[in-house]
Amino acid sequence: MNVLVVGAGGREHALAYAFAKSASVDRVYAAPGNDGMVNYAECVNIAETDQESLVAFAKEKAVELTVIGPEAPLLQGLADRFEQEGLRVFGPGEKAAMIEGSKSYAKEIMERYHIPTGAYASFSAYEEAEAYVRRQGAPIVIKADGLAAGKGVTVAMTEAEALQALEEVLKDHKFGKAGAEVVIEEFLEGEELSLMAFVHGEMVVPMVAAQDHKRAYNNDEGPNTGGMGAYSPVPQFTQKDIDEAVEKVLQPAASGLVQEGAPFTGVLYAGLMMTSAGPKVIEFNARFGDPEAQVVLPRLESDLAELLTALLDGEKPEPVWSEEAVLGVVAASKGYPGSYEKNLPIARVPESPLLFFAGVEKKDDVYVNSGGRVLLLSEKAATLGEAKKQVYEKMKELDTNNLFYRTDIGFRALQ
Repeated sequence: MNVLVVGAGGREHALAYAFAKSASVDRVYAAPGNDGMVNYAECVNIAETDQESLVAFAKEKAVELTVIGPEAPLLQGLADRFEQEGLRVFGPGEKAAMIEGSKSYAKEIMERYHIPTGAYASFSAYEEAEAYVRRQGAPIVIKADGLAAGKGVTVAMTEAEALQALEEVLKDHKFGKAGAEVVIEEFLEGEELSLMAFVHGEMVVPMVAAQDHKRAYNNDEGPNTGGMGAYSPVPQFTQKDIDEAVEKVLQPAASGLVQEGAPFTGVLYAGLMMTSAGPKVIEFNARFGDPEAQVVLPRLESDLAELLTALLDGEKPEPVWSEEAVLGVVAASKGYPGSYEKNLPIARVPESPLLFFAGVEKKDDVYVNSGGRVLLLSEKAATLGEAKKQVYEKMKELDTNNLFYRTDIGFRALQ
């Protein structure tokens, strides 16, 4: 079959890689893709938001399965449009994708269907939000309600930090429309876990777990980013812990969305805090996590296209996962997640089948940075420790004149 991956980042590169090694797939297209993923996909110059051109391309190339990577086109109704045109698509419709598009909506769903999460309140007026923070005290979590590319969250350890975050969102409009409302949440203690599942209506097929490192610098210091690295499996948690999270979080979320008249088809991602009282939801995403996709998909031994097709046909697939571990490290533009210079050369990159490009372009045979997170290098090995050793050995080959990366990815598992 011919497959189309919509998007241009590292997650989409990982999807193209997984489809390229699927025996059932003839051609992999990526729209728009990026210059680093050409080994796995034929990139076509169509923006992920150009619904007309994407539909026309899928028809012209007899695409039998389209997977939508990023959140923005999902919230613009791209999956709905493909379905209306009779095209097979794996990704939630606009209504179901609101579980990521609005944090207050997600909290309402969790409340309604008894999904464990932290206490919260939503505000659009600064004065009311300020009064709530002063009543609750710190530590406390401030979130822009809408999409902010993973950067709209402040885990405030002091009241002053919380109030500054409120000012940035509600007064300075740092996140534009995404910050028209703010969600203030209870600070949860524990360790984070990323758990994703392939979902079609009530059917939930969990993936192997991963852990992401959100902070920019070593020892989890610095500002929140879209993610600086990830690894899978997460040995700190047992299969029983993961089964509990599926039972208490992913299954009721999928069933709840069906009851809401917004059945979910696609990848449902639960960002969890594993507390002493069990798993609690920090956030839901309506698509593969990035960088989690880059460490989870390399562990998938089943044919991804066949798996998704079976799910869309109403059959419950049983994916086969490698016992091996995968650890991945992001290299980002210096200055990220703040401002950074673009079009700077990257003279050398490591060679690996698990090198996933994101914010890059190729100019005169040299990669240049075009985004904050530039690439992610994963390695697969018998143990996490071995995977980590191999990744960091290869990262020495990277030209870091204009890039930086964390040197401690996986530290919680490998202490």
